Amino acid sequence: MKRLDSAKAPQAVGPYSQALVTGDLVFLSGQVGIDRQTGQLQNGLEEQTHQVFRNISYVLEEEGLTLKDVVKTLVLLSDIQDYATVNGIYAQYFEEPYPARSAFAVAALPLGAKVEIEVVARIAR
Repeated sequence: MKRLDSAKAPQAVGPYSQALVTGDLVFLSGQVGIDRQTGQLQNGLEEQTHQVFRNISYVLEEEGLTLKDVVKTLVLLSDIQDYATVNGIYAQYFEEPYPARSAFAVAALPLGAKVEIEVVARIAR
């Protein structure tokens, strides 16, 4: 197993890695909309969602990957009413064939975030 860390993405807010590589798979921990430069959670759902995808991209870049290499996502929302908005933004970052996906509303997310997304990517060998 190999640990991935990106200086562009926010540091882990707990005892976990940004991502781990095992075999030809990369498992990214859930990302929330924190801007590494400011250390602050972005304001609003849309800004947080775009920042989440930037953070995911930063970590994938460490292994030479892009969002096109993502095979599975998990979307966590603090409010299921935000599903349509997040789904619209999500569609801007992925293309056919879309990754497999699960989406859930949860009671709360770390740091008061509105959205958290984790991904699994595949390394083409």
